[in-house]
Amino acid sequence: MSGLEAQLTELGVLFALILTRVGAVVATAPILSDATLPVRVKGLMAVALAAMVTPVTLQTMTTPLPSTNSLIELGVLAASEAAVGLALGLGLMVVLAGVQITGQVVGQMSGMALAEGADPVFGDTASVFGQIYYLVTTAVFVAAGGLSMLLEGLLETLRLAPPGSGYSVHEIANGFIGLLGLGFELGIRASAPLLLALFLATLVLGLISRTLPQLNTMAVGFGLNAMLTLGVMMASMGAVAYAFQGPLTSVITSVASSVGGG
Repeated sequence: MSGLEAQLTELGVLFALILTRVGAVVATAPILSDATLPVRVKGLMAVALAAMVTPVTLQTMTTPLPSTNSLIELGVLAASEAAVGLALGLGLMVVLAGVQITGQVVGQMSGMALAEGADPVFGDTASVFGQIYYLVTTAVFVAAGGLSMLLEGLLETLRLAPPGSGYSVHEIANGFIGLLGLGFELGIRASAPLLLALFLATLVLGLISRTLPQLNTMAVGFGLNAMLTLGVMMASMGAVAYAFQGPLTSVITSVASSVGGG
């Protein structure tokens, strides 16, 4: 009976650690962490995913779990697992934050930055353009199998860094620095076509105002910028989503590799 009790205790500890890692992913990853989803749904989702992942982890684990003789030791291991899940979920959110940069830049340049609303995803006010870009990009990410790739990345982290085995904090930190730069770069690149169009429109309006000073270029320019913004945004929407699609899928692989120290 003592041997069975030890096995059940070890299985319970393993499930708790995996649930902590999966719960951190559900709490931070795109789509899964949406504030419109009830907390109970997120909790059930995390428990269901952990229940499915635990048998796979048992088959791939090559090292035994470290001894947990107290709640403090168990808490330290749980915090370590939560850090891995946060790295995977926040890695995707950092890159997707570049979409918000795109919308903010477009709103400022077009003169429509006052049209902001509540953003349930990030819990703050955001540009309407940023919300449109975010929804389209996440829709393309899901349609391309992004959630399946996220689950594969989670399984890869469990294979490279099983619960309680430790991981490379230095590699994860360096990876996040690169992801911050990547998100900012993608945001500027995605807004470049619209910025160029608005810059040319401003030059044309400046020439017109010098030629026809009696023309109210402020009134004409606002309407022209609005129509130009909507036109170029609709024309370049697919290119923006495509520009973010590749990096989003590569983030999952890079974070999983950094967790394994590679």
